[in-house]
Order: sequence, then structure tokens, then C-alpha cells
Amino acid sequence: MRISTYIAATALTLSAFGMQAQSAQKLTASKANEYGLIYSLPRTVLDITIEAEHTEKKPGEFYNYAKLKLGKNDAITSPSKSVNIKSVTIVPRGVADQDNQWLVQFKAGATPYIILADNNCLVAVNTEQTPEFPEIELPEPVDAAPTPLETAAAGQAVTQEMTLSSSLSKRADLAAQRIFELRETRSDLISGQADNTPPDGKSMQLALDNLAAQEAALTAMFEGTTKTYTTVSTVTFEPDSESINDELFVRLSPTDGIIDANDLSGEPIYISVDIIEQGELPVNEKGELKAFPKGGLTYNIPGRAAVTLTYKGQQIAREEISLAQLGVTFGLDPKLFTDKKQPSKLQIDPTTGAILLLGPVDE
Repeated sequence: MRISTYIAATALTLSAFGMQAQSAQKLTASKANEYGLIYSLPRTVLDITIEAEHTEKKPGEFYNYAKLKLGKNDAITSPSKSVNIKSVTIVPRGVADQDNQWLVQFKAGATPYIILADNNCLVAVNTEQTPEFPEIELPEPVDAAPTPLETAAAGQAVTQEMTLSSSLSKRADLAAQRIFELRETRSDLISGQADNTPPDGKSMQLALDNLAAQEAALTAMFEGTTKTYTTVSTVTFEPDSESINDELFVRLSPTDGIIDANDLSGEPIYISVDIIEQGELPVNEKGELKAFPKGGLTYNIPGRAAVTLTYKGQQIAREEISLAQLGVTFGLDPKLFTDKKQPSKLQIDPTTGAILLLGPVDE
């Protein structure tokens, strides 16, 4: 198992199989390359994107007077930070396996061609139509909205008398009085009893909104404030060819989001990979293993595994995913692609190296 350095994610969109934004190159079998073409097959890695929701709470200046002045029993009394997992997205992606490079030997005189992704992994033969997969839209980080005390209305709400008073109790009393005054003013505006009624509906709404913002700021001085924002990070994980159980993956910090597994300031997130199926070599009608065709075009027969993430004893994600490294390699007879009457075309899954399509070129 290998875990890469994590990256903070902004607005990301990934293909379900990692083909988005990849360039491709076309290689044609010819006399110059002795009708032999070299390519790689992939290993499957997992791009795991974790969206974390952070909550920061701060007590207001008058929290000790919240019940006495406003009848509030749930005022925040001490600062705190917490974090929880909002979503997890697991996207498989193929990377070139340096130990899985192959040469396919075609018949002299024919001109078949292969299409390689930008990592030199095979994606197609005798067709320029490379595999297409649905895109997966990843979450974006969301900044915290301003608290009532961080708005322009907060400055308007604090009176000069409140500012000049050196007594906390007195300032709390003045703030509570101001809250009730604002409520009365709003009631008068709505009922039409105010001395200076706004001339139109838009002006009325602006006045009501300003009164509400001032009241919210003064109330926050008693109840406290809560900020909520999200962070998004993507970590690349490369499974081995064996199962793993509750291995430490990364940690989640209430201040920094996803952090390294060795940073003890965060709560651990564990990953498990349970093998469901191993790839197997094909057999003939007698149940005997088929022979690998001479000079054949090699592809993967992948296996499948269930990938599970857990946090604080709770499962936060589970996906069943095909993995190249749980499979075996086999080959197609290169004559399929040089047949003069009906040559074949091929599409390969760039994530696993498995066959997606095999059929006549003209279909």
C-alpha cells in the first residue's frame, strides 16, 4: 500500500476512470519499428476526496447575562472547534506499471496502430475512439459566512453609551435594552405606526433587514457565534495485491482538515481493502488454461475489492472497485488486428487494463 502526499482540492472534476484531460499518442506498426509496438498496462490507484465540515464556536461578551437579560439558556460559554466528515468520493485511476510493459508483434506488411494515453498505457487498437466515462464532480471548499458580529450592522448596533461604560453588567443591560428597542421599531414599521415610514417596498425591506442584522449582532453578544465552513482534500492511495484491514490512512484535524497519518493532532481515518475476486486466466472447453498467443497483445484480467473507510468507528465510505493489481495478464492473437478481410479494433480500460470492446473495425 502506498499513500501519496495529499492535495487540497478546489473546483475539481474527475473522470470515473481517470481519462479526463489526457492527451493521446498514435503509434503505427511499420518496417521502421519492425512491426513491434511497446506499451504499458496500468496499476489502479484511488483518488480519495474527503469533504470535512468544520464548526467553530465562540462565546459572546455577555454570555453570563444571557439567561438573566434575554431568558436564553443555551448560550455558548466556551470556545470550541469540531469537525465531521460530510462526504467521501473514491475515484479509481490508472497509472503506468513500470513492471508491466509489453511488446506486441504484428505481421509484417500490415499497418495496425495503437493509441496510448499520456502515461504510455494502452487504451485502443485500430481505432481512435478512446474509452469515455461519466465525469464525477467533486465538492468544493466553502468559506465560512460572516457571523452577525462581523457585519457592518454590528457597528451600528453598539451605542456610544455601551462603548463608554466600563461595567460589563451595565453594557449587557444597555445591549438588552437596545434589542427590545429594535424589536419595537420593527413592529412599528410593519404596522405602519412609525414616524418615518420608508416610501416604498424596497426601502422598507432594506430598513427591516438592517434592524434584523443589528438585533442579530446584539443577540450574538449574549448567545455567542458559530462559524461553519468546509475543507476538501484528495489523497491518492495505491492498494497492494493483498487485503488490508483497518490500516491508518490519514487523520482529520478540526483546524486543518485532512493531515498526515503521523500527525497526532487529528483523529484517525482507517482504510480497509477486502478482496472479493481475483482475476483468473481463461480456460478452454476442457477446463485447461489457454496458451498465451505468440507475440500477443497483452491485457489485464482484473480482480475486484471492497474499499472501506471508517472514522470514529463509523463507516464513512464503501465502494467495490476493479483493481489491476488483483488480476492476471493474458493476450490476444495479433492476427486479429491485421486480418485483411475483417481486422479487429480494441478498447482497453485505462484504469485496469481490461478489455472494454473487441470487434470488427467497421462496426
